[in-house]
Amino acid sequence: MQYRNIPGTDLSVSLLAFGNFVFGTNWWGEFTDEDGVRLQNQAYDLGVNFFDTAPAYGNGRAEALMKATIDHAGRDNLIIASKFGYDFYKDPGEEGGHRERKQDFSAKAIRFELEQSLKRMSIDCIDLYQAHNLKLPQFTDELFDTLEAIKREGKIREWGVALGPAIGWREEGYESFQRGAATVQTVMNVYEQDPGREFCEVAAKRGAGGVIARVPTNSGMLDEEFKSENHQFPAHDHRKFRDRNWLVYGLRKNTILKPIAAKLGLTLRQFAFQWLAAQPAMVSIEPNLLNLEDVQTFAAACDAPPLGEDVLSEVAALYERDFDLGDVAHPCDLKSSTAESGSVRSSYVAPVSV
Repeated sequence: MQYRNIPGTDLSVSLLAFGNFVFGTNWWGEFTDEDGVRLQNQAYDLGVNFFDTAPAYGNGRAEALMKATIDHAGRDNLIIASKFGYDFYKDPGEEGGHRERKQDFSAKAIRFELEQSLKRMSIDCIDLYQAHNLKLPQFTDELFDTLEAIKREGKIREWGVALGPAIGWREEGYESFQRGAATVQTVMNVYEQDPGREFCEVAAKRGAGGVIARVPTNSGMLDEEFKSENHQFPAHDHRKFRDRNWLVYGLRKNTILKPIAAKLGLTLRQFAFQWLAAQPAMVSIEPNLLNLEDVQTFAAACDAPPLGEDVLSEVAALYERDFDLGDVAHPCDLKSSTAESGSVRSSYVAPVSV
């Protein structure tokens, strides 16, 4: 396993992270508590020390499952990340639902959520505490002053921002680093590179802070999960909301990228992981880990030789040309808090300042 320091902090995290959001809903299948704990423990035994959870995942269930893994590994051997912001106490949502729930980023709510999270996991400090899907209008001095206060109190070691739920939120990422975030977590993968690579550049130029990539296999596309452009998603599967071009042209992109990966002895999912690992300021990557084979596959990817500049340049050229598949293969629009329409065309925009 490879470990990376989050610049500007004393946190050293495994390149492969375990996001236990998969235990918070049925989107990725049904897991008993025993299933979840077993998989978490297996990940630790294979070198994973960075576990990312949140109270919103199963209304406390995912956090509660961390307690057994903390006991298994020993608290000092783990870097525990959690989140805050979704008020499931007042808005519990529906089982398997896709609706955005009410948020509360007030100082009172942050402190209440923190205490509940600490109790669920039976710990006295969270290593990385992330604002969960924070939007630009919610960036307030009260919020960041509260985070700095609880950091001084020793109840968290560092804080960050997790952007989402959809891909985008360029301004939020920039503002987070300017406010002093240790990490920005975002959707980023070889088929959806923006604005993640901008965040990587910002963090690298600042010399402080790092990026955590989620959805690294493009919602299962780079896992080679889909065999046909006529694939039918079950009712509970969140990917049914993705536009059809993502499926049709994702499969075609796979046929282009797969021979490049094969020459390196990598599967597509391992190649996608290594591509992310090569990005500046990338500190950890969170694929969906649904079984022991997934953990073993990605753990092996951590030990593979890094991609060479020739390969990275080839991928960059393919991405810039939409893999020669035409504009219909262009990545989906990015969500935006500032654009009048609420979204902007996916593109790279060079950061003008850090």
